[in-house]
Amino acid sequence: MNAPHEHLINVIQGDYMISEDPSAVLTTVLGSCIAVCLFDATRGIGGMNHFLLPSREGAEGENVRYGAYAMELLINGMLKQGADRSRIQAKMFGGASMMGNLRDIGASNAAFAKAFLADEEIPCVAESTGGNSARRIRFWPTSGRVRQLLVTGEAEPVPVEKPALPPRPAKAEGIVLF
Repeated sequence: MNAPHEHLINVIQGDYMISEDPSAVLTTVLGSCIAVCLFDATRGIGGMNHFLLPSREGAEGENVRYGAYAMELLINGMLKQGADRSRIQAKMFGGASMMGNLRDIGASNAAFAKAFLADEEIPCVAESTGGNSARRIRFWPTSGRVRQLLVTGEAEPVPVEKPALPPRPAKAEGIVLF
């Protein structure tokens, strides 16, 4: 349950958000996508992006669904709002392998984000990428705090034969739910 003073802001795929509001909590759900959370805790400002693919190869123009553009928008937006580049730190999430036998887009996204942060000399102080579980992320942009919940999507296999039902009690007490 959210604290009464928190204001949840959903960052959807292809979007980014920057806030210096202490009550703001940026949230998103990730599969193979990546969310990079940047923050300057001294200034009390941070932001999150949510991108789908590393780059847009062979096409004109830019789009925040692609990592290169999403990262530039997030970094430049934070600098315009008063973040100090030397104090910006990153936390990175997502990049799961959601389709077992297909090209691992999640790993490509994670590798791109790591390389981009290294090229920009922004330290990545926490990371949770890869695996095969989706993630729900909550990010407090003014402090840099993050809470992650892994969301498993694997269904239990359905047995071919029904298992024998346990014997019914002779006398039922209370409410029995089926």
